[in-house]
Amino acid sequence: GLTIGYRDGQGAFKFGESAALTLGVTYGLKYTIDAERPDGGSQSFPSGHTSISFCSAEFIRKRYGWEYGLPSYTVASLVAYSRIDAGRHYTRDVVAGAAIGIISSYIFTKPYKGWRECTIN
Repeated sequence: GLTIGYRDGQGAFKFGESAALTLGVTYGLKYTIDAERPDGGSQSFPSGHTSISFCSAEFIRKRYGWEYGLPSYTVASLVAYSRIDAGRHYTRDVVAGAAIGIISSYIFTKPYKGWRECTIN
């Protein structure tokens, strides 16, 4: 939503790169590591909900600052907590998911510079 509000097409593209890396690593690990969920299901490690939530939070924080980043990290943390509370993941699963999401966005995201980004470098 912030990329639309700021008319930040480059940011939307960078978020897409971050999300693609996050989901690729997350699902690559899910299908490589056969970890059982607390409720008996499979593919527990890492938490996909947590990884994409923290990918989004770190993108928002790094691109637009802590003004938007802090609430985003709060929501991502609630998502992570909810996965444990619902009995769908262990703590290790959400910690790994958070790390994957944060690192993916950290790699691809640059701070927003407004209309100056539209110039050719």
